[in-house]
Amino acid sequence: MNPRQAIFIAEYEVDFNATRAAIAAGFAPKSAEVAGSRLLRRRDVQAILAERQARRVEKLDISVERTARELAKLAYFDPGRLFDDKGRVKKIAELDEVTRAAVEGFDVDPSTGKVTRIVLAKKGQNLERMMRYLGMMTDRVQHSGTLTLEQLVCGSGADEAG
Repeated sequence: MNPRQAIFIAEYEVDFNATRAAIAAGFAPKSAEVAGSRLLRRRDVQAILAERQARRVEKLDISVERTARELAKLAYFDPGRLFDDKGRVKKIAELDEVTRAAVEGFDVDPSTGKVTRIVLAKKGQNLERMMRYLGMMTDRVQHSGTLTLEQLVCGSGADEAG
């Protein structure tokens, strides 16, 4: 591997933009898109990128199971867990892990330091994501059975009146 290819790989990992990485590696801006695409097709470059990606995934403990667990926390979160038995908002330190995971952010009054608004994860959006993950919801139409070419072209396949 030559130095330009090594630079390309390092730069590509910054934002996964092959054109920008090729320019950073010294390729002419006019030909950078083609050069970047060509470099990404090289087996040695693909192998290095795959190895580095695998190391990142392992280091960060990224897995399908962990991601599904985190998504489930957001999808099945109960906002009632934000409050104590007297109906007051709990302090952040008192919130359990699941409740903290569902809090996207909060606004604090600078003069008092009190939380004025809590922004929660979008429950509906996360339920939809979980349903897609579980195969309960899909964007494609699934068909079982058989159709003739005539039925596909003509719609229902019924005889047309002339």
